[in-house]
Amino acid sequence: MKWEEIGNQPCSIARTLSILGDRWTMLIVRNAFMGMRRFDDFQHNLGLTRHVLSERLKRLVDHEILVKAPYFDRQERFEYRLTEKGLALYPVLQAMTKWADQWMDEGRGAPVQYVHKNCGQIFQPMMVCSECGEEVHAKQVKAVFTQAYYDALNEKKQA
Repeated sequence: MKWEEIGNQPCSIARTLSILGDRWTMLIVRNAFMGMRRFDDFQHNLGLTRHVLSERLKRLVDHEILVKAPYFDRQERFEYRLTEKGLALYPVLQAMTKWADQWMDEGRGAPVQYVHKNCGQIFQPMMVCSECGEEVHAKQVKAVFTQAYYDALNEKKQA
């Protein structure tokens, strides 16, 4: 299978990776969550080439994760803002942060802390069950294929 075809799999993770599956894209999204909006700021912070940054920003705009809007002070230049679809990636970034802070901090501790604005407390990301509210751990979860999965496999066979 070619990388360009990965998004055609009946797999939610593969579909996500087809858009976000490279280091630059995730770092652009991270920076957008930290308030960065302008092309030059992304480039300066990340140190990637203008060509690569343009390509990644275009893909994020094409997939409606970011929206391109003119600067208020300069109509010929643009900034990039997270859409609702983009904001929905926040739990993904939080899960990645929690994992890295636990397994890759080299004993130095977390480089960033997150404060819940509503209560003012530093918090740790955690996954909870939408039905009972209990924290969920990997060994407590069983994946079950849905009819959509089998339908997608059948469509692939018939193509």
